[in-house]
Amino acid sequence: MRSLAIVKSGRETSSALSLGFTIERLQMAHDTYHQPVLVQEIVELFTGLGAGVVVDATLGGAGHSFAILAHAPQLRVLGIDRDPNARDAARVRLASFGDRSKIVDATFADLTRVVHENGEFLNGDAVVGVLMDLGVSSHQLDDPTRGFSFRADAPLDMRMDPTRGETAAHYLARVDSHEFARILRANGENRFAGAIAKSVLERQPQTTFELTEAVERAVPMAARRRGHVATRVFQALRVEVNQEAEQLDAGLESALDVLAPAGVLAVISYHSGEDRMVKAVLHEAATGGCTCPPELGCVCGAVGRVTVFKASAQLASAAEVATNPRARSARLRIARKVAP
Repeated sequence: MRSLAIVKSGRETSSALSLGFTIERLQMAHDTYHQPVLVQEIVELFTGLGAGVVVDATLGGAGHSFAILAHAPQLRVLGIDRDPNARDAARVRLASFGDRSKIVDATFADLTRVVHENGEFLNGDAVVGVLMDLGVSSHQLDDPTRGFSFRADAPLDMRMDPTRGETAAHYLARVDSHEFARILRANGENRFAGAIAKSVLERQPQTTFELTEAVERAVPMAARRRGHVATRVFQALRVEVNQEAEQLDAGLESALDVLAPAGVLAVISYHSGEDRMVKAVLHEAATGGCTCPPELGCVCGAVGRVTVFKASAQLASAAEVATNPRARSARLRIARKVAP
């Protein structure tokens, strides 16, 4: 098991193994809504913090929050999620912790407002940690009614909050082919972006299977990559419908604002676009925006706001990937806020 530099270095191997075994048992017993990734690494990170509040800005089924509360009695959790089904599952999951948790209907772009409006829950305690586990949950993918997956036919919805905003079908009814092709390229669908955009918009799919068929018509069999031909198209639509890029940019800035000095930000991303954005924001925060030539040193007076754990992202272990294949694409980046 890999340890994190932020965690106290004197932890014994036997304690780490015990922690891993306990977390595995907790996951087997409780992760019916969603199996979270990198739980052991997240628990190690946050149990090393002092007393205060951790904001789980993407609460989901509360898998990470449950593990944090179970192993760190000095911490409380303020959980944020825009999916009503996730909030319901999280309330059940965290009920045994009583007033150590509170769940709020919001997105992580609203993080600053949520923290300010929940001063009574914070009760003077600092925000010592923020966790952001990006993307779509196992439950959302596996629920055929939500329209996130090409594996089951369903209305083309894809909203994280199914009670608000426009569906993916409505989005496709108003977007033009040039803009849709640009979005597909931004999500890694390069060679056939134009052809896919044309095929999809001509057919105006209303279900996931209709969207898949439109993509298949545009991509020759011989040119198809390993994996499902529609994967990146579904991802691009989901990101756009839920305004995930804009939400992430605002959420990262809000997280850095609300963290107390020495507080920790941990972000788990699942595709290259997300990870690049997280890396860029943390680099900007670490350097203070300095663009001075490295060989000359900083002469512009820029002051960093954080220290970054390491330049590369942390990956899930082979053992975790073997038991949870969705962990394969997970990328964890960590930063600690420095005093001004």
